[in-house]
Amino acid sequence: DPRMGTRNVPFSRVLYIEREDFREDPPKQFFRLAPGREVRLRYAYIIQCTRVVKDERTGEVVELRCTYDPATRSGSAQAGRKVKGTLHWVSAGQAVEAEVRLYDSLLQTTAGGPTETQDFTAQLNPHSLERLTGCRVEPSLAGSSPGHRFQFERQGYFCVDPDSTKDRLVFNRTVSLKDTWAKIEKSQRGEDSG
Repeated sequence: DPRMGTRNVPFSRVLYIEREDFREDPPKQFFRLAPGREVRLRYAYIIQCTRVVKDERTGEVVELRCTYDPATRSGSAQAGRKVKGTLHWVSAGQAVEAEVRLYDSLLQTTAGGPTETQDFTAQLNPHSLERLTGCRVEPSLAGSSPGHRFQFERQGYFCVDPDSTKDRLVFNRTVSLKDTWAKIEKSQRGEDSG
């Protein structure tokens, strides 16, 4: 829909992806990035992970070396080449830092609910607000004003918080999206999916 507008999404040599979009030893049905595996970068190219770089001290994955196929740019003749996973990403050099606030239920539910004599503050959820700092978002969001709403792919819908300033963006999640992979992992572990 042309009325929705367009935006430039910079592509560069160094990109950031979500940490959960990579597994060094992927389980069955994990269609995201893994060593030797190809995925599409949304609106960009197909990439293949060729090397995993880890922190020598902690063993944590800190970098992925990948190659891209320039013939697979979205909209090109080979863009239709089939790969099972598509990842969202941001260009490291142009990404804008932001705080993201994830809200959950304010009250914890208990079997039977609270009694009339029970202090409701005993049921406050200590995890009703999670603040994520150091997040990276597309540069097109830099000029966003409080109240503007966006979909962060596979994460949910967010609005710009009134706490935002020109130098410090803050986004509040208003609606989360269903996490299909979490559901698959849960069923593979044999946990109740209800």
